[in-house]
Amino acid sequence: MRYVQKQDHLVEIVNDGFLKIYKELRSFNMPIKDGELVFRAWLKRIMINTSIDYYRKFIKNEPVKVDVEDKVDGLEYFTETPIEKMSYDELISLIQQLSPMYKLVFNMYVIDGMSHQKIADEIKISIGTSKSNLSKARLNVIKLIEKKSYSAIWTT
Repeated sequence: MRYVQKQDHLVEIVNDGFLKIYKELRSFNMPIKDGELVFRAWLKRIMINTSIDYYRKFIKNEPVKVDVEDKVDGLEYFTETPIEKMSYDELISLIQQLSPMYKLVFNMYVIDGMSHQKIADEIKISIGTSKSNLSKARLNVIKLIEKKSYSAIWTT
């Protein structure tokens, strides 16, 4: 759900990912040491790459209407520093509100730990565009967190 918003996109990505895993399972050589960790990393990489491939094929050209002001209504308020008390699900909820390209770069860089060079190579953009999109995504996430905090103050 970090890469897509719609449930039908998610189902398609998961199905495609597991199909790739099933097809390549015979070629995976399980190491004796840390086999489970290596296997999990292999699964994760396949699912991330499947998400990126899906984005490139289908989501990249979808029209996007992003209105940060409208997206934050009804979100809960944090009494302490918002980012410190934010759960994984709440962070994902905020990331879901980003435009597709900002969401993609934010996920790849912040959550998956990819370099800007790797991101640029994967989704066919320049390194500068990757950096710019990350910067704008971070600003939008900060605005969403601030808006979430302020709107909760006025509703309590």
